[in-house]
Amino acid sequence: MSDRLTVGLVGAGPWAGMAHAPALAAGPATELAGVWARRTEAAAELGGRFGAPAFARLEELFDACEAVAFCVPPDVQAELALRAVRAGKAVLLEKPLAMELEGARRLADAVAEAGVVSQMVLTARYTAATREFLTRAQAVRPLGGVGVFTGSLQDGPFATPWRLERGALLDLGPHLVDLLDAALGRVVAVRAQGDPLGWVALTLEHESGALSQAGMTAFAGGSLPAPRVEVFGADGHARLAWPEALEEPFTRMVAEFAQAVRTGAGHPLDARHGLRLQELLAQAEAQL
Repeated sequence: MSDRLTVGLVGAGPWAGMAHAPALAAGPATELAGVWARRTEAAAELGGRFGAPAFARLEELFDACEAVAFCVPPDVQAELALRAVRAGKAVLLEKPLAMELEGARRLADAVAEAGVVSQMVLTARYTAATREFLTRAQAVRPLGGVGVFTGSLQDGPFATPWRLERGALLDLGPHLVDLLDAALGRVVAVRAQGDPLGWVALTLEHESGALSQAGMTAFAGGSLPAPRVEVFGADGHARLAWPEALEEPFTRMVAEFAQAVRTGAGHPLDARHGLRLQELLAQAEAQL
């Protein structure tokens, strides 16, 4: 067995080319073992850019790797990641786990049943700035917090059908809810107002007794500010500097994934965590 974890990549779209493939190919903890996509020419082009083979059949990719990273729409991930897990592969999963809560539960249950390592691509969680923010947030004796994430799906590579259909809640919501949950304590209840295709406002109740608000839209225009998360407490406040570049979070993420697989110790941002986030977002969506 190589010291580097061999990881196959499912998906060959813009995000795979911008983030997943370069991080997996760069090592030193991982090796891009190959690419599979429903568009064989896209898989061949992306694999060629990073010196990795493209596979015509998904099972051939599984045979060539120890773990599989997914960069496909949520409904496709819910289907194909099940096949990877049942083949005994560790999985690096995008958020949300699936388009619908039932599919997310099925995938998280399959991961647990198979006993394989899983990890979520919650990009902001893998930076030094975020970890410093979370340490500071817990030290200020937090009373509450706020998160705002404004994006634009008016054009560009991320104006994909599932995002245009479901809007901000499933796309941006996992980031905000996850960070507020980590900073203020486990979220135990959510109240939602707004329109997924406009502005969504969430009020989160935390096990600690703190309250937080999360506001988001995927349909803003003009020059947009970076997302922000702030926590206010009896002893001060903490503000997160949102990562602008992908290299640091993805380098750290794939290194932690490799370590989790090699040690078998798992990772706190696993599929079960992804499912809990999706359960909260499903409760919110049902109220809109």
